[in-house]
Amino acid sequence: MKKTLLTAAVCLLSFGLYAQESAKSDEGFQFTTVKENAITPVKNQNRSSTCWSFSGIGLLESELLRQGKGEYDLSEMFIVHHTMLDRAELYVRLHGDSSFSPGGSFYDVIATMKKDGLVPQEAMEGIKYGEERHIHTEIDAVASGYVNAIAKGRFKKLTPVWKEGLKAIYDTYLGECPEKFTYKGKEYTPRTFADELGLKAEDYISLTSYTHHPFYEQFVIEIQDNWRGGLSYNLPIDEFMEVMDYAVKQGFTIAWGSDVSEVGFTRNGIAVMPDLERTDLSGSDMARWTGMTPADKSKEAVSKPGPEVEATQEMRQAAFDNWETTDDHGMLIYGIAKDQTGKEYFMVKNSWGTDNKYEGTWYASKPFVRYKTMNIVLHKDALPKAIAKKLGLK
Repeated sequence: MKKTLLTAAVCLLSFGLYAQESAKSDEGFQFTTVKENAITPVKNQNRSSTCWSFSGIGLLESELLRQGKGEYDLSEMFIVHHTMLDRAELYVRLHGDSSFSPGGSFYDVIATMKKDGLVPQEAMEGIKYGEERHIHTEIDAVASGYVNAIAKGRFKKLTPVWKEGLKAIYDTYLGECPEKFTYKGKEYTPRTFADELGLKAEDYISLTSYTHHPFYEQFVIEIQDNWRGGLSYNLPIDEFMEVMDYAVKQGFTIAWGSDVSEVGFTRNGIAVMPDLERTDLSGSDMARWTGMTPADKSKEAVSKPGPEVEATQEMRQAAFDNWETTDDHGMLIYGIAKDQTGKEYFMVKNSWGTDNKYEGTWYASKPFVRYKTMNIVLHKDALPKAIAKKLGLK
């Protein structure tokens, strides 16, 4: 009798544990880290369109950690200040027939590091307008108005000081770019500081995957924020994804440019490409699922793991050609994780602060990354040797 009661108790306990595990599997996303590379703390771009600088600087900071050079907090606004002056010069030279906006690309970070150097955050905080966080609504409006007045004015000849006027605007809002500064007891210029860090612009490459240009060659991605004409190596999508997976597993981080306008990119740390045509997304009967509104379907589809769209090379191209994939946001990929079903995700450092479920990290499924990535930037040593050879890289 006692043995029977004991057996029954064990069975009830096992059933209880099973029920708990079943309930747990329905509690949204449950992640287990597979590989996590070193990153610096999450920052907050706040109300500014400078994700490209935050993610590009995040890549450089992570590279310094990977190379054993310690943790640095580098100034994003030093990059922004120099970039906007350079961009304005081209905009005026073309009489306003190009793009002048606060958006940018990872190439702006690399190009500025090469041309102007780098500075630590303490040497240029980048906020001179009485706020604790970045708010660029006013500065963007003022700078745009000024530059358009110059570029589109009916002048026979420009004065030699118009650039100084624009520089004064950015100096007022962001602070002057320091010519000299002291860091940890040593005096530097932006150039000598960058040189001492030892990061080389030529070591960083951009990759993409589109069919309107030949594979294994470089081309200029046709987006407005690629105003410098930065080149990207073009890979078939399977090899492109192979590079990303290999790089992370080898200890590298990746600057990631992506479309984030899809319903699957949530504000609380999830990026998935749910297949809304699949009835098994609902976790219940077909009648309930097909009776839902599109909004309800979308909400449920991003609430827990489910079937996703597996994008082909042709789907990627069509989305780019039809403006369905746009140049929205720059982030930093730094790890790989699995959900409770075994599906893999890239761990992503965002620049929207830490006030979300995963404290500033996003989990981007590989189907999402495959479909919606515009381009990536990473150290050339992060490529598998066979792919590097195809690109002519040593």
